[in-house]
Amino acid sequence: MKLNRISVRWQIFLGFVGFAGVLLVFLWLFQIVFLDSFYQTIKTENIKSCAAAIEQNIDSRGLSSLVDDVSTQNDVSIRILDLNINNLFQDLYSVQASPDSAIHRMDFQDLYQYYARAETQGGKLLETTTNQWNTEYFIRGQNGSIYGIAPPTDRTSNESLLYVSLVPREDGSHVMLMLHSPISPVNSTVETLRVQLLIITGILVVLTLVLSIVLSRTISKPIVKVTESAKGLARGQYDIPFEEEGYKEIQQLNDTLSYAAGELSKVENLRRELIANISHDLRTPLTMITGYGEIMRDIPGENTPENVQVIIDEATRLSNLVTDLLDLSKLQSGTQSLTLTEFNLTQSVRSILKRYAVLTSQDGYKVDFVCQGDVYVQADEIKISQVIYNLINNAINYVGDDKTVIVTQKTSPGKVRLEVTDHGKGIAPEDVPYIWDRYYKVDKTHKRAVIGTGLGLSIVKSVLEMHGADYGVESEEGVGSTFWFALNTLPGPPKGH
Repeated sequence: MKLNRISVRWQIFLGFVGFAGVLLVFLWLFQIVFLDSFYQTIKTENIKSCAAAIEQNIDSRGLSSLVDDVSTQNDVSIRILDLNINNLFQDLYSVQASPDSAIHRMDFQDLYQYYARAETQGGKLLETTTNQWNTEYFIRGQNGSIYGIAPPTDRTSNESLLYVSLVPREDGSHVMLMLHSPISPVNSTVETLRVQLLIITGILVVLTLVLSIVLSRTISKPIVKVTESAKGLARGQYDIPFEEEGYKEIQQLNDTLSYAAGELSKVENLRRELIANISHDLRTPLTMITGYGEIMRDIPGENTPENVQVIIDEATRLSNLVTDLLDLSKLQSGTQSLTLTEFNLTQSVRSILKRYAVLTSQDGYKVDFVCQGDVYVQADEIKISQVIYNLINNAINYVGDDKTVIVTQKTSPGKVRLEVTDHGKGIAPEDVPYIWDRYYKVDKTHKRAVIGTGLGLSIVKSVLEMHGADYGVESEEGVGSTFWFALNTLPGPPKGH
């Protein structure tokens, strides 16, 4: 079942909208929902770090200066108290950062209560409190002595952090360190941020929608064009243009599709030529067989051995064409395998050339063989013979006015190169890469081959590639062509030869 997939444009649009939505959710969570928790966490770590700095310098001569600096820089009220021999608390150092500092409004009972609670909790106590002390508190002088009692101030209910630590001194005694820091109310801040976020959210939503629409169209537009052009390519419109515009990947895709269109156009042209040429080669022998058969049937005295031989020759040519087509199909599909043997390549060439004796004597063709000694190779003898046959047949079909074909065997250390040369019209450089294709014609005018079926070079290419052999052609227009292939040679004759 075919699934309905969302288009690229909508995928990009929804992706941007989703990203903006997630971003807004995080903004609201961190700036509104979790703001109070973050603020309290930061204040808690701050008061702990202040207490640690004082604890490390509790016996330092510069403790008074340190306490003042810590209080000023961090807006923290600080008291350092000593429990004297009369079990009364005496201020050693005291800094009041705000007028309503809770730790400076505590009476002895409150102080002792916090001292006891800190002692039971391992010497440290941290809690969030609400300033609701109604009691009178003592007014102490700089030396810690009490010189008066002040009336209670108005009740407050602001939250604050209270930190109590029992700090040991070098003489073995303990002092009680108290730090108090108000937690500023964040309700008004939250309300301000909420209004700002509402405005930011509106702006961001509008910008996201506009940006998503513009980007989705910009990105998807070249893709849509390529898709439409590709549909035309699928319908066989190989001349359809692929415009090189858009971003880099689209340009690369356009280049690839343009190249594919060109190659498919070539394949389509070759296919049409192949069908036309095969049809021609099939029709010609069939027409001759039918024609000679009707003559022999209808005209007395025409049932001669010569006419019968024409019918046999044309039937043989037709059979050879079908055989070559089947062989080429098997070779190109990889269903045929090689049967490697060690044989005398030179002697194999001589045997093949003897079979052209009738052609040379009747039609004036001349096939010369030039070699310097015999060479032995390991290959599939039948298929290599087929290669030599096809190269010679091709040379005869395109031979020049001298009707001369030269077969040359050249040897080098570990290699033998067999060349087949004709003095025909030659091949243009732009046509050389395509001559190995089935039925490719340099002059584009199909003519009936003197020998063979027109599939020879395709078979040559397939066989030599199966052997992993080097092959090629050297041609000059108006001079002629030399087709060649090279095989590895054996150091000497195989045993038994």
